[in-house]
Amino acid sequence: MQAMTTVNERRETAASGMPVALLCFEGDISSASKDVMLGAYDGIDKSVARVLLDFSGVGYINSSGIAIIIQILLEVSRTESRTIGIFGLSPHFQKVFTMVGIHKYATLHNDEVSALAVA
Repeated sequence: MQAMTTVNERRETAASGMPVALLCFEGDISSASKDVMLGAYDGIDKSVARVLLDFSGVGYINSSGIAIIIQILLEVSRTESRTIGIFGLSPHFQKVFTMVGIHKYATLHNDEVSALAVA
């Protein structure tokens, strides 16, 4: 049985002094995660120019979950001037995200510290 996806938003300040919204995912990410993930992203204040997606609390992402992540990233690239960073991925999912081209739409980081350093 899959663990339900939860998302917590928090705010940080980047090394540049700019505000950053972090979406911290927990549980498993699958097709059942769509509403909670899209709702969390849509709830971010539009004035925030940098968003970080934290996957350190995620144990499993299936192909439907990856499709949801791609949907968010494509929407951002088409309609917004935001940048997205991703961190907290296991080595396996770092490889998968690179293979499916997510790195073209979001910067992949090793951890939160490095993600905030370039935000």
